[in-house]
Amino acid sequence: MISSSLSLSEIQHRIDEVKRFLSVTLSIANAHTVEFYTHGVWERFVAVSPQEVLSTISSDSDQQRELEHCAKEKSKTTFGFCSDTNRLVDTHELLEAAKSHSLPGLGVCMSRDELLRALGERGVERGAELEPDEFMNSKKSHEVQSMSEVVACLARRCGVKQVIDVGSGKGYLSSFLSLQYGLQVYGIDSSSTNTHGAQERNRKLKKFSRAYQKSSKAARVQGEASHSPQEEVVEMKRDDEAGTVAKEEEEEEEEVIGFPDMTSAVERPSEPHPETDELFLSALSVDVVQTTPPRVPPSQLSAEERERRKRENLERKAKNRSQSTSTMFSPLTSYVTAETELRELINELEDAVMVGLHTCGDLAPSTLRMFVAKAELAAVCSVGCCYHLLSEEFDPARQECAHSVCGFPLSQYLRHQSWFCGRNARMSACLALERVSVGQGIQMESLFYRAVLHVILRDHYSSFKSEKRVGNVYSKSKSFVDYVHRALRRLDLDDSKLSDSHIQEYHDTFRPRKEEMHAFNMLKVTLAPCIEGLILLDRLCYLKEQEDLSFSALVQLFDPVLSPRCYAVVGLKRMEGRCSCR
Repeated sequence: MISSSLSLSEIQHRIDEVKRFLSVTLSIANAHTVEFYTHGVWERFVAVSPQEVLSTISSDSDQQRELEHCAKEKSKTTFGFCSDTNRLVDTHELLEAAKSHSLPGLGVCMSRDELLRALGERGVERGAELEPDEFMNSKKSHEVQSMSEVVACLARRCGVKQVIDVGSGKGYLSSFLSLQYGLQVYGIDSSSTNTHGAQERNRKLKKFSRAYQKSSKAARVQGEASHSPQEEVVEMKRDDEAGTVAKEEEEEEEEVIGFPDMTSAVERPSEPHPETDELFLSALSVDVVQTTPPRVPPSQLSAEERERRKRENLERKAKNRSQSTSTMFSPLTSYVTAETELRELINELEDAVMVGLHTCGDLAPSTLRMFVAKAELAAVCSVGCCYHLLSEEFDPARQECAHSVCGFPLSQYLRHQSWFCGRNARMSACLALERVSVGQGIQMESLFYRAVLHVILRDHYSSFKSEKRVGNVYSKSKSFVDYVHRALRRLDLDDSKLSDSHIQEYHDTFRPRKEEMHAFNMLKVTLAPCIEGLILLDRLCYLKEQEDLSFSALVQLFDPVLSPRCYAVVGLKRMEGRCSCR
């Protein structure tokens, strides 16, 4: 039995703390960058200079910050905002408050290692050691390795062998769980393109897995083996349809970091090679496989040799069929909601762990709702993303839909308070404070261009629709003048009514005020972890409200610099009365 570190009442208390902070500061997060100059955003919300904001945020000197803090008139401020004007007057006070109201500051999260210790797991049985960074980028590799071990431990803790991966995408996590940990994984994605690609990718992984696992079992006398690893690889290459292979390679071109040199593994199959089990994944790029001399024709073999090879081939195929029935990844195409009947999608469904790696918008809360509602789901590990795509039940700007179930708030506690954040605030929650702090900042120039364009639209195109999006025009533009012409044409507006010199005048007028926008966006970045924290605390509170759960927690699974959406909501149901645990 494991117990959660914080009770429901303690989580509710943390929620109240964050709500109080956001009730004062959320107006900054909800200000739209596009309207920064047309709505006089800086003057409305900030009473200090942009230089002071930026220097306070970037300053490493505690003494300097303390002097700035003491110099402020603090008698009428709340979290750095003047109680009379509701404008920011003390940046340092705001930064300190934001830090204490983030998830780390609230002390509500477990580390990944703490979770594994709480589960009582020192490790789980694995198949052949795989190196996922050989067939996916470093970010995805980090996420898959970190999350898969947690999921495998949850499965063992619950005594189950099945996993349901919601929003499985290209199937990286699903394939890894299947091949590395021997779990039967059902990957559900709404895109048929994703599920088909995942199926093809997994088929190739399993073929290479069998080829290279065989070569690492023991050193054989060269010539005894019925199939050497390189023969298996070449045979697989011959069997692949040319069109399918080409499509697969094209899809994965942007995902692959690079492939190690396969020559040693392919040319010397009889030599012991401790890394052979890991290297098979690199053969996803079929072009790196070295060609080998043609095999001896069956007609030139003795009858005894032909019979021996036939017997070994039959044994190998029987073994592979047996392995594929117990260790399998099955991609399924379906649009999943909280009302989805899993047994209608998966006929052979038993008790399972439900997982989601960066499930977008409402899919993350739907995953938690399914976990609570379905008796066959023993545990959940959900990492959400794309908070701007969440639907909010109490947002006045939301378009009503009688049949929709909103993603926020999820808990009864926040629903009873009719709390909402707003779309711009949820968009701000997607900003990555840790990345900005190490110099991976936001693209200010494109935001500046868009805000000045909005001024031009206001001044010269009274009939324009502000909600109409310009799209990715900045990356194709050579200058601000070029950007404006492209944007106007994208909006179906006449760009000939403005001369190039007139357009440039707008740029030159607002250029000295660009630092205001930079400072304001840094304030948004500072508030981002607090808004994300409230959304995730709401999900944890929802699990705490359920009576049949033995454990629930927020867990930091990933390095936030590599993967900014790094928190998982984890829950386990009570084991009493579960008849199908194994």
